[in-house]
Amino acid sequence: MNILVTGGAGFIGSNFVRYWVDEHPQDRVVALDALTYAGNRANLDDVADRVGFVHADVCDTDAVTAALEEHAVDTVVHFAAESHNSLAVLDPARFFKTNVLGTQSMLEAGRRVGLHRFHHISTCEVYGDLPLDTDEAFAEDDPYRPRTPYNASKAGADHAVRAYAETFGTAATITNCSNNYGPFQFPEKVIPLFTANALDDRPLPLYASTQNRREWLHVIDHCRAIDAVLQRGRIGETYHVGSGVEASIAEIADAVLGALGKPETLKTIVPDRPGHDRRYLLDTTKIRTELGWEPTVPFEGGLAETVQWYAEHRDWWEPLRDRAPVVETSWAPTPG
Repeated sequence: MNILVTGGAGFIGSNFVRYWVDEHPQDRVVALDALTYAGNRANLDDVADRVGFVHADVCDTDAVTAALEEHAVDTVVHFAAESHNSLAVLDPARFFKTNVLGTQSMLEAGRRVGLHRFHHISTCEVYGDLPLDTDEAFAEDDPYRPRTPYNASKAGADHAVRAYAETFGTAATITNCSNNYGPFQFPEKVIPLFTANALDDRPLPLYASTQNRREWLHVIDHCRAIDAVLQRGRIGETYHVGSGVEASIAEIADAVLGALGKPETLKTIVPDRPGHDRRYLLDTTKIRTELGWEPTVPFEGGLAETVQWYAEHRDWWEPLRDRAPVVETSWAPTPG
C-alpha cells in the first residue's frame, strides 16, 4: 500500500504515521501537512528516514494531485482539519475552508488520479450532544445536529465524502471518533494544557459547566481502529470508534493534579464557551462485531502515562505553548 496521511504532522496524524510504519513496514507512507500553528514537523523526527513528507495545504487541489501522482498513492487517510472548538467560535471561516473545502479538494484530487481508497476521519460531535442524565449513545445512523462551527464543518466534510462516493464512485469509508488523548497532542487541548499548567503551578481553566462529559480514547487505539477499517471495513460504511469511558472536565483536572502531586487550588473556573456541548458517547457495537476491534489501553493507566510523557518532554511542548491562538475567556462579557 502507498498511503498518504493528511495532517501527518499533527497529533493523531503523526501517531498514525508512526503506528503504520511500525505495523506495516512493507508499505510506503507519505505525510502531507500545511504546518499551521498545530502542525509540527518535529513530531515525525523519529520516523523521518522511513516517511516521505509533502508541505502542502489540503485546499490546494493541484498540489495534492501532484503529490498523489509523484508518490503513486493508492490510499488516503484524511486527518487534516482545524479542530479546536474555541478557535472556531472566534474564526469560523477558517474551519469551513479547511474542513469542508479542504476535504472536497482531497476528494477531487483523488478522483483525478483514480485513487483506490479514501478514508475520512470524523468526530462524534457532528451529532450534537446528549443529556447528562441518560445512558444514550450515538449510533451510525443517527441524524446530524451540529451545534458549533467546528461541529458543522466536520459534518459538511462527512457529507462531501458521501456525495463523492454516491456521485463519482469514490471508495470511501468514514470513522467518527471520540476525544483522543496521548503523546504529541498540541498544548491547547485539555489534557496537555492541564498537565503543562500544573507542572508550572499555573491555573487549570475549567469551564463553568464542570460536569459536562466526554468519551476518552487513547490515540493508539484510534490508530488500530483505522487499521481495522482499512483492512476489513466495508466500502461506503461508517464506523464509530470509542472506548465507552466517560469523564468530566473536573475529573480530568483531578486526575492530572493527582498524577503530578499538585494541589486542587490550581483549579479555576472560566466562562463556558458558546455552544458548549454537554456530553458525547458513541455506540461502537458495529466496529466491535464486524471488525473485531476493541480498545486496549485502560483510561486510568493511559492518562497517567500521558501525563508522565508531558512531564518528561517539556522540550517538546514548551516552545509550542505560546502558539495557541485562543484565550479561553475571549468570549466573556466585558465589564461595564
